[in-house]
Parts: sequence; C-alpha cells; structure tokens
Amino acid sequence: MQGQAERGFRDLKVYRMAYGLALRIFEVSKSFPAEERFELTSQIRRSSRSVAANIAEGYRKRRYPNLFVLKMTEADGEATETQVWLDMARDCGYLPSDQHAEMLLACEEIGKMLGGMIAHPERFSS
Repeated sequence: MQGQAERGFRDLKVYRMAYGLALRIFEVSKSFPAEERFELTSQIRRSSRSVAANIAEGYRKRRYPNLFVLKMTEADGEATETQVWLDMARDCGYLPSDQHAEMLLACEEIGKMLGGMIAHPERFSS
C-alpha cells in the first residue's frame, strides 16, 4: 500500500469530489442564458474550478503546514462562493431546485472535509 507521502492530490477524496462538482457545474451552466456568459456562468465556473485547483496546489505544499492551511482555506472560501452562485442560479430560474440541492450538498461535504484538513494539517505532511 502506498504511504500518504507517496500519494498525489488526485488520490484525495476531497479533490475528486471538488473536481467532479466543477465538471457538473460546467455541464449545467451550459444551459444558462447567453447574457449570463460573462457574469454568472463565468463566476460559478471559476469559483468551482478554483476549489479543486487550490486543493491540488495546497497538497503539493503539504510539507509547509502554513502554506497547506492557506491553500485549503482558499479552497474552502471558493466552495462557499460557489454556494452563493448556486443560490443565485436557482433564484434566477436557471437551476432546478433538485440540482441546486444536490450541488449544495456536495459543496457542504467538501467544506467539511477541508475543515478537517485545516484543523489537522499534520495528517498530510510528508
């Protein structure tokens, strides 16, 4: 079995969830109105993609606990921003309530996992 130090960011459940959510958001946002292309569509895609990107960057810096925590905190902030955009998409009538609830639940689960990583960075240091 691989040791934690040998694992890559793609092996982290939180990364896989964040990446999957970003792909899901990309797909559903294709149906948003054209006038939202540079507004809501761009914002929700950017914030959701940033969650996975910050997790990957932070995991690479896991030898440095302060940098690791910073990047996981940034990822958590982007996940929270994504929740705001999901709310906005639902309330503007672009996102059905069931899809909103599903994606919001994923954001919350990602946030909980990131909170654990922030609280215990020593579990990820190599």
